[in-house]
Amino acid sequence: MRADARKNHDHLLTVAGTVVTEQGVDASLRDIARRAGVGLATLIRHFPTREALLEALLRTRFDELAETAAALAASDAPDDALLSWLRDFVACAHNYRGVVALMTTAIEDEESALHASCVTMRAAGTRLLTRAQAEGRARTDIDGTDLFALGASLAWLSDQPALAPRAGRLFDVMASAILTPGAGPVFPGAEHTPAPASPMG
Repeated sequence: MRADARKNHDHLLTVAGTVVTEQGVDASLRDIARRAGVGLATLIRHFPTREALLEALLRTRFDELAETAAALAASDAPDDALLSWLRDFVACAHNYRGVVALMTTAIEDEESALHASCVTMRAAGTRLLTRAQAEGRARTDIDGTDLFALGASLAWLSDQPALAPRAGRLFDVMASAILTPGAGPVFPGAEHTPAPASPMG
């Protein structure tokens, strides 16, 4: 790609990232083009489909998650590494509202533009889980797909205004269920204010 084309490409991705963060994965392509100062045809020339745009947008973040997993595996205790990565995954999925459904579908669809990056990202988390299990720090009756599902559920929870205040506390509850008795504290020094009870309990 020529330097000017790469500059335009990167500019479109930057704007798309902002718009998708604000509006979710169903953000208007026309709005993205308008805010980037280009015509819709120009956006489509760089990204022929919405999925192609989202794949380009998410691939970098998913690659970062895979790299983070490798770094954590080399430097952190198995339980700390697993939970630190899981928190990053939840934050990433929450940042782009609606991406959980796309990821879930893409993992099962080998023809999806998002398939490879989603599978790579899930595999990175699976390796951390397997390491923690091998060292007796995490329960052995869950696998990487379970871990992905749990993280995706928390990301969805964070997207719901009425439930979002409970997300931090419920992350700790889930993390405690993943770890085995005697594993390190979920997040040393972290404090979560209990969410007020709803009228429905």
